Amino acid sequence: MNILQINGSARSEGANSTRVANGIVARLLAADPQARVVLRDLARDPAPIIDEAALGALFSPLEQRTPEQAARVAASDALIAEVQAADVIVLGVPMYNFGIPSQLKNWIDAIARAGVTFRYTENGPEGLLKGKKVFVAFARGGRYRGTPADTQTPYLQTVLGFVGLTDVRFVYAEGLNMGEEAAQQGFAQAEADMDAVLG
Repeated sequence: MNILQINGSARSEGANSTRVANGIVARLLAADPQARVVLRDLARDPAPIIDEAALGALFSPLEQRTPEQAARVAASDALIAEVQAADVIVLGVPMYNFGIPSQLKNWIDAIARAGVTFRYTENGPEGLLKGKKVFVAFARGGRYRGTPADTQTPYLQTVLGFVGLTDVRFVYAEGLNMGEEAAQQGFAQAEADMDAVLG
């Protein structure tokens, strides 16, 4: 089994979302000690942003790309290849101002590419990253699960499903900035969620 862990926090060290993602990966490895883990820390190794130069590169025919454009496309190709090779994807996702971090949004923009990870058909879009499991490790200062303020869960379910990642399971560590007791309860809830989604 190939596991791809994506740490989406802006912090390389001490991120609560990474702590929860690490917990999921540890359980996966306990069940399959031979599994291979590829770790991408988006704080240390960020995905390239979508800007005007990136669009020019991505929409230029292969034979017409400049060396700079070819390098830009290759950076996204490498991220896509990691996802394609993975059997299981674990996303560490903190909540920043009710959304996902820009680091993670850039990664999503890099892997969502028409003709590669999804395609348009006469019946509508079809995701091409099929047959994979995704575990999303949320870490939040407040409690938002199941409320209108939780914009992350529906967004990730939609965008991941768009590229074919439809087997998505969520783990929530919430209330982490609401005092020590609330934080302990939040991490305990995350452990309970892991029990539920990992079996």
